[in-house]
Amino acid sequence: MPGMTGMPGSVKTMTVFTVVGLVVVTAYTVALGSSGWLWFLWVVLGLITLGVVTARN
Repeated sequence: MPGMTGMPGSVKTMTVFTVVGLVVVTAYTVALGSSGWLWFLWVVLGLITLGVVTARN
């Protein structure tokens, strides 16, 4: 991903998992309908990732 060259490996991994999670939740929503719990869990993961990225910078 562009702009991630200065991040430590764990932060890169977490960011990749967050993006992949978004793709999976979106695909699930398109294929089977919306799941509030999946979106809630993705938002929590996104906020944790944002917190880690902010703390590392």
